[in-house]
Amino acid sequence: MVLSRFWLIIILSSIAYVLVLLGTGSVYSIDYLVNGKRDEPLLVKEVYLDKLPPATQALLINSKDSTITLRGVPPLKDSVLALSKNVVKITSGKQAADGILPTAKNTIFDLLLPLIAYLSFFCGILQLLIDSGASEKMARLLSPVFIKIFPEVPANHPSISYMTLNFAANFLGLDSAATPFGLKAMESLQELNKDKERASNPQIMFLCLHAAGLTLIPTTIIGYRAAQNSHNPADVMLPCIITSFIGTLAAMIIVGIRQRINFRSATLLLAIGAIVGLLTGLMFYIVHLDLIAKNHFTNNISNVILLSIILLILVYAFWHEKVFVANGKDIFTSFVEGAGGGLKTGVTIFPYILGMLVAISLFRNSGVFEILSNLVARFFLMLHVNRDIVNAIPVALLRPFSSSGSRGFMIDSMQTYGVDSLTGRLSSVFQCSAETTFYVIAVYFGSVKIKNTRYTLSTMLLVDLICVITAVLVCLLFF
Repeated sequence: MVLSRFWLIIILSSIAYVLVLLGTGSVYSIDYLVNGKRDEPLLVKEVYLDKLPPATQALLINSKDSTITLRGVPPLKDSVLALSKNVVKITSGKQAADGILPTAKNTIFDLLLPLIAYLSFFCGILQLLIDSGASEKMARLLSPVFIKIFPEVPANHPSISYMTLNFAANFLGLDSAATPFGLKAMESLQELNKDKERASNPQIMFLCLHAAGLTLIPTTIIGYRAAQNSHNPADVMLPCIITSFIGTLAAMIIVGIRQRINFRSATLLLAIGAIVGLLTGLMFYIVHLDLIAKNHFTNNISNVILLSIILLILVYAFWHEKVFVANGKDIFTSFVEGAGGGLKTGVTIFPYILGMLVAISLFRNSGVFEILSNLVARFFLMLHVNRDIVNAIPVALLRPFSSSGSRGFMIDSMQTYGVDSLTGRLSSVFQCSAETTFYVIAVYFGSVKIKNTRYTLSTMLLVDLICVITAVLVCLLFF
């Protein structure tokens, strides 16, 4: 219900604001809102050639491509004048996101089809885990820890192994694998849910922990920083690990309080201590590597572990091939069966993804997001917050809505303020340590057709806020 109302507020406020701008003459055209594409120049005016100053007319007529650029004095943007059939089109600035129709189209070709491919492959691999009996053994091994966090999930339940693989994929920065594992976990937890339209306690706990996204190897962030010629692309690695770890602990504690879970367990404390020890050991190892060795390690470890997981599952399935035969299957048939299930899941979640992305498109292109971002920036400046921190805030604000949008802000902050500036580094940590909250809720709950998400949204946004505050403190400490 909360997500539905928030979705409606975004769409209605965005459309209303744009119509007011059009009616008052503040914008020349709103075609960009429907048909425009991201980073395309925005049309601000059309005039006849003879209405321009004589000097500007001469420049346009004599230019090779009938186009000239007028440099604006900051904060004014540059304007581009293009002459065509005695009409001059004046454009300025760039569009923040794709319009409604391109968003709908790109959701299929750029997002849904790749997602279905990932789902099909990894769900096929997971089916081998199920049919070989490995998931049951894995769940039995991990049950002592998981029953403390998910007391309503029976010991040895298959969802435990799926959640483990999801957390592991997130831990390694493998988004393409994390989503299929997570959706499989959500489907498995739905089998235990008595009210099929209302999120269960285990589903809420799992999604909040998933969204906190404990990360060990932020390979994507390191890659973007390297592309911007950072002196040390991996220097944000430790702040990302610390911030995401604190966010994960916050999610577990906040949801645990709501669900009245008793965390006083030697097993759970031992497991958390083991994770802290692993993180500490890896951080010490990585910090002492030189630049080339550090980049080589971070670029390879995630993929090596992923390939190792696939290898182990296939080897285990081959070693227990008689189990498949006893059920009238073989290994490849089992894989195909699982891949088919992944395909169906992709089709199921498509409407949820589409609805959320169209709302975000309107929210960004209308200018409402920019207004809110500027208000937040002014508020923090009034409190005398460091301007370097304020300049990174748009990334934190947009991250819960759009990964690609916040990524664009991150790259822009690197280019504008310097990749190794506090703003550039803080933007990287913001991008790494938070999740696309609204997208995740739409996809995961949409996959099992849950309508009442209860307190999931408010908890995930609170965790996002905790991650933002932590990121600021950690970056100030390190940089």
